[in-house]
Amino acid sequence: MADQTEVRRPEQRSKIEVSRNNGGEMVIVNAAECIAGRMCSKVSKLLLQGTRVTIVNAEKAVLSGHRHMLIEAYKKKLEISSATNPIHGPFHPRRPDTMVTRLVRGMLPKRKSSGLEAFRRLRVYIGVPEKLGTSKLLSFDDSKITKPASYYITIGDVAREIGWKSGGVTQNG
Repeated sequence: MADQTEVRRPEQRSKIEVSRNNGGEMVIVNAAECIAGRMCSKVSKLLLQGTRVTIVNAEKAVLSGHRHMLIEAYKKKLEISSATNPIHGPFHPRRPDTMVTRLVRGMLPKRKSSGLEAFRRLRVYIGVPEKLGTSKLLSFDDSKITKPASYYITIGDVAREIGWKSGGVTQNG
């Protein structure tokens, strides 16, 4: 079984450049035009290996599927609340950065100590912060969109539809 996991086709491999920062490894991932699920699965694997991961441009990550069906599914999810008191949750993220954080959290063993430690190494931002502006951004080739952009919807668009007030964040083509 170990032999089976070692054999991979060359086109499935993606080289990841890891920079050393204060003794720890750090990767900055650009989420623009990346399919969110594929990107988050790569990020969760990096986190479990002990790498610090920062995701930028979270609002530009895309979801594949029919636009109206995705928005309706998110709106239907918002209707789920506690039967006795809605203050007790569940709490549904409406901001793009928290939506991406939640996607990654769903791919980590969040009740194990390894998953908790991995989740603490994750940072997600809307746009690119000034302190990371000069850093080299990484994007996974196998998570990039392959069809025209009209086949996808950005997480920022979904967030606006379910109640995110962008607060001055504009969408750049």
